[in-house]
Amino acid sequence: MNYKIPYHRYLTLLCAVSLVLSLLAGCDFFRKSSMSRGTPEGLYKQGYTDYQNGRYKKAVQSFERLRDEYPLSDLAILAKLGIGDAYYSDKSYAEAEAAYSDFIYLHPTNENLPYVMYQIGMCHYEQILSIDRDQSETRRAAKEFEKLLVRFPNSKFTLMAEKMLRECRSRLAEHEFYVGEFYFKTKNYQSALQRFETIAREYANLGLDYKTAVYIEETKKVMVLEEAKKVEEAKKKEKEKK
Repeated sequence: MNYKIPYHRYLTLLCAVSLVLSLLAGCDFFRKSSMSRGTPEGLYKQGYTDYQNGRYKKAVQSFERLRDEYPLSDLAILAKLGIGDAYYSDKSYAEAEAAYSDFIYLHPTNENLPYVMYQIGMCHYEQILSIDRDQSETRRAAKEFEKLLVRFPNSKFTLMAEKMLRECRSRLAEHEFYVGEFYFKTKNYQSALQRFETIAREYANLGLDYKTAVYIEETKKVMVLEEAKKVEEAKKKEKEKK
């Protein structure tokens, strides 16, 4: 759970270098007169500076002001990305997901969509609980990574999404195994078998194949013995009645 993807920390910088400077070609971007906080450039610069220095809430304020006061500015698009990134870095994952989702809705063809979709998956991934707890966030994260792989199979985020998807599936398999083992220990063999067979069917090649196969075999043996025991007890009761 401590695995961190570095892209979310510097993608804004990449955008700033590659896009902002090109948008402002011919302008003295760093000139004092253009750095007024009331300009799109000044607001973006302030938000970016706050973001880089860990002042995420202030960064959101500057980016939101830029978005709301200068909606037609090219920098407004970057500001919307900055809002999502700032919320994400501040571990406000619900707000980050909402910001990223709004970006997708408003800019369905933007070149940054693969990144945004990846970040939505990460918002859920960061909220994954331990294997003995509910795995709803794991399933949501896996779903988002799958959507990215289907829609943008050639994106530079593909390998990252594939890695994270595998981690999500491994976590889901571990959860199923944990529950199956619990059922086995409490002698709820039918439920245990269902869990182990689910792992064998849906989560193969994730490191649990051998243990799962052993448990399936052992569970079936115990179930046969339990059934034979029940039959024997039934026969014994019949004899006692006679």
